[in-house]
Amino acid sequence: MRNAILTLCLLIQTSVFAQEAIEPRPSPIALATMRYKDTYVKITYSQPQKRGREIFGGIVPYGKVWRTGANEATEITATRDVVLKGTLLKAGTYSIFTIPEKDKWTIIINRDIGLWGSYNYNQKQDVMRFDVPVAPITDVTYEPLTLKFNQRNDVADLLILWDRTSVSIPLKFIL
Repeated sequence: MRNAILTLCLLIQTSVFAQEAIEPRPSPIALATMRYKDTYVKITYSQPQKRGREIFGGIVPYGKVWRTGANEATEITATRDVVLKGTLLKAGTYSIFTIPEKDKWTIIINRDIGLWGSYNYNQKQDVMRFDVPVAPITDVTYEPLTLKFNQRNDVADLLILWDRTSVSIPLKFIL
């Protein structure tokens, strides 16, 4: 009897894992990467979709810490030191949180990694905070949240694009 119960539990667990493997996540994992000489930078985030919803000021409230994506908190990895908006960021992996407002966003780089959402966000773990302006997008609507790099040799902008909103985070490679 005990073996039958154990076998049944294993079958149920295997079925659950198989189901998860078949059904894609509603907000799939996405990557933005770039390289300059010996430095590699990677952003790992979950990509929610607009799906007709009001994004900023709606499902992403103004004035609240946001994980900058869905599911797990967005993370940035740099293999060597880089400069973000004039401030040195040591090589390593960090979470990126943001506080969206209508005209500006506060960008937060935080030591805690592997977090689900921003529920356990701890301001004491912040490495840096800075503000960037919001730029409205007039010619296209970004259905999925999109993070990408606009690289120009040793400088780049990390662009965060969703719905009709854009913010740009300046990044400089250290030579």
